[in-house]
Amino acid sequence: MSDGPATSGKPRGNLPPLELYVPEPLYRPGDEADFSHIVIPEAGAQARPDEACEASETFPLCSDLIRVLDEEGRAVGPWDPWLDADTMRRMLRTMALTRAFDDRMTRAQRQGKTSFYVKCTGEEAVSVAAAFALAEDDMVFPSYRQQGILIARGYPLVEMCNQIYSNRADKMKGRQLPVLYSARDYGFFTISGNLATQYPQAVGWAMASAIKGDTRIAASWIGEGSSSEGDFHSGLTFAAVYHAPVVFNIVNNQWAISSFSGFAGAERATFAARAIGYGIAGLRVDGNDALAVYAATRWAANRARANKGPTLIEHFTYRAEAHSTSDDPGTYRSAHEREEWPLGDPVMRLKRHLIAIGEWSEERHAAMDLEVAGQVKDAAKEAEKNGVLGHGLHHPFETMFEDVFEELPWHLREQSEQAIRERRIKWPNWKK
Repeated sequence: MSDGPATSGKPRGNLPPLELYVPEPLYRPGDEADFSHIVIPEAGAQARPDEACEASETFPLCSDLIRVLDEEGRAVGPWDPWLDADTMRRMLRTMALTRAFDDRMTRAQRQGKTSFYVKCTGEEAVSVAAAFALAEDDMVFPSYRQQGILIARGYPLVEMCNQIYSNRADKMKGRQLPVLYSARDYGFFTISGNLATQYPQAVGWAMASAIKGDTRIAASWIGEGSSSEGDFHSGLTFAAVYHAPVVFNIVNNQWAISSFSGFAGAERATFAARAIGYGIAGLRVDGNDALAVYAATRWAANRARANKGPTLIEHFTYRAEAHSTSDDPGTYRSAHEREEWPLGDPVMRLKRHLIAIGEWSEERHAAMDLEVAGQVKDAAKEAEKNGVLGHGLHHPFETMFEDVFEELPWHLREQSEQAIRERRIKWPNWKK
């Protein structure tokens, strides 16, 4: 028993003082990037459990890395999805189209046509290959770096540009930040800027689908930094308890804006290993290998459809460019990291595979790049007819009262009518 109240701030005998550990990235601007500490297992060496297996059979794959494409561009091992050449060519084209769209919209932001844009350069396989693996009517709950899903599902590029420009044709009516799309008809849930909310939303939708006896599943994406949010754990808890038919994706691109992955726990364990604590299936996949992403997503989707519960997939990839157009990665990471990343570029790797099997060529690839660049240019020009940032071609003020109340209260109805009168006086020729 203590003889008196505890005192603080004083040494206790010969015990060493406590120390706080603060994670530090291995290299900073000016340093030479060196990824030799990353263990890259041999492609094709990972076992592929049955889709209906016990979750515990996947736990070794939470620390391994599922790979299909080897250094020579060959598809090897049990995870090879054996896709036909036409499907792989369509997947390659969709990734190239997504990259071309990113480049065009980034230039538009620099030209003042929009306020903000987020690229997914280097991460195209994470969204595009997954979209190919899922059913078209499965509901996806993405974050802001999965534009490839919308493009893979055929959503009009013009509509994406309208939303980015926040113009008068923007279906979000200017209420969402650029790149926070919503397309219910394409199974694309409204993107939330509050990260990790996607997980409990996806679980709730998946549970509702199961309650109704539907056949559709849900899939959700967050970055590794968001996995430290409370919503991440809430989503996994409900999914594990109720066997929700959902596929969780953690995109570990090494950086959460300027915070490296160590701040989210990457130094302690892989992010896929978090599945072990919840007793659900977990996979860790090479996120720059489109065939591996496709195979892992199809495995998890089939498992969910067979009522075997959720799967957590960590996509080990690299954010090749800035977090957004508001970010300068040169202030916090080495300028040569992109070139030194050991898992290469997803577009180039799938291209090399198709060439290796005699189904593609450098000439066809160059022609495709020109074609998709022209397609994006045409879409952007068409959208610009509806207005760009600061040019006045936006939704009128009275639309702020729409889509909020089922029945507009009297005082807001009066304000809406006043806004309409003032708009007609100021812009008598304006057409919605």
